[in-house]
Amino acid sequence: MSKKLLKYFWRTLLVAFVALNVLAAFHAWKFTHFYPDAPQHKNAQQFSFGEKLNAIVFGIKVNNSKIGAVLPITHDTIVFTTADNLTIDAWYATQNKAKGSIALFHGHLATKSAVLAEALEFYKMGYNILLVDFRGHGNSTGDYCTIGYKEAEEVKLAYDFLLEKGEKKIILWGVSMGAAAITSAFDKYELQPAGVILELPYGSLMQAVEARTKMMRLPAQPIASLLTFWGGVENGFNAFALKPATYAKKINCPVLLQAGLQDNRVGIDEIDAIYRNIISPKKIKEVYEGAGHQSLLQNEPEKWLKAVNGFLLAQ
Repeated sequence: MSKKLLKYFWRTLLVAFVALNVLAAFHAWKFTHFYPDAPQHKNAQQFSFGEKLNAIVFGIKVNNSKIGAVLPITHDTIVFTTADNLTIDAWYATQNKAKGSIALFHGHLATKSAVLAEALEFYKMGYNILLVDFRGHGNSTGDYCTIGYKEAEEVKLAYDFLLEKGEKKIILWGVSMGAAAITSAFDKYELQPAGVILELPYGSLMQAVEARTKMMRLPAQPIASLLTFWGGVENGFNAFALKPATYAKKINCPVLLQAGLQDNRVGIDEIDAIYRNIISPKKIKEVYEGAGHQSLLQNEPEKWLKAVNGFLLAQ
């Protein structure tokens, strides 16, 4: 190869590398930031060809998730304040002679409205319930999220609130990003709840991004690595270190880990890695064979109620 051709080759490679990083940075920013004027969010599988092409080139704008249904029982609205002065909105419902309190944490692009079904079942079981909107979601302030990293602070705020109420039996329940945030809170803070219920948690942020990339029918690598890198840089944390499977090593209380066998966002290998790393000897894993990345309660209510009731009664 001539020097001129070699020089052209390296220039082309450099331009391609820079262009790919610019696109990745742009996409990562849009994925973790919210736009009030954006159209209603759709799953990547619902995109038309034109929408996919537009998403590949320009990224996907997502709007702030809005509260839908309201908790249909008497409750108080609680407001927490984060270290960076965001206000975190929560609903708190109590009852006489409660067996304990359960704090619930929703998934990405959802709100506390999305976990009403689970919350009401916990309430029927005799527990006080605390439903939390993560930063940038629902009635909480902020225009960005970190897919479970900084949201650990919201988990800690809810946990501390229940402690201050004198609660002795605190259970933390989370789904998807909410479950990841709970594991992240164990990594950052000294939590000692009576138990934890994790539903559909991803093994690492990298794996979550890879799954989303595959859903767009794009090559997982190097796209997922670039998106993970820029997502962390833009939001001030090491996104490669966001690993619920690793954080699980610090969970020393009883754990109920639940997964959907048809989940195209979280693989069973990720669930197995989390399960292996939980140090508590009191750990249970339940797999819902017909469920995807969705409400396990609504997919298979009898199994969910049996698993959750059994777990709570043992604590």
